[in-house]
Amino acid sequence: MSSASPSNPAATPTAPVTALVLVDIQRDYFPGGRMALPDADSAGRRAADVLARCRAASMPIIHIRHESIRPGSTFFLPGTEGADIHPLVVPLPGEAVLTKHFPNSFRDTELLDRLRAIGVTDLIVVGMMTHMCIDTTVRAAFDLGFRCRVAGDATASPALAYGGMQVDADTVRTAFLAALNGVFAEVTNAAELTV
Repeated sequence: MSSASPSNPAATPTAPVTALVLVDIQRDYFPGGRMALPDADSAGRRAADVLARCRAASMPIIHIRHESIRPGSTFFLPGTEGADIHPLVVPLPGEAVLTKHFPNSFRDTELLDRLRAIGVTDLIVVGMMTHMCIDTTVRAAFDLGFRCRVAGDATASPALAYGGMQVDADTVRTAFLAALNGVFAEVTNAAELTV
């Protein structure tokens, strides 16, 4: 028999703690940047709306920014304006900003330690490169035991090509969100996301 009591604290249920993780919403992905993505502006505005609602709910906020240190990199170069977080979602004092060098936001960063230190169980994820950084971050979070929700229209991807076939940006984004939805995350639109 298991019951919640002072002598049995392990049985005491704890309320979920949700954090917002904003992935790579940086200047180079927006018009005029070195790797401008289709729909970056609209995705960024939706991410900003989610951010405002999470701030109003006093949720933990973690901004992830990518710096490209691989030889031959052409965007997100350290020290360039393009690597800066976009003004739509500029961090406020007290909001964590972590720098990554790989698509997975957990790899070689303090993200997992920070989330565990504040007891986070659930994540809301928004950001850029649905097919790469959002996909790898959400799958890693799932493997680490987090429940994830993704505001799908607050993400953006480029068009891709493979085997002589061209895949437009909307199809890339939709396919990757469809693959995440149901097992790795709950995918919804930003306006429908509850915080």
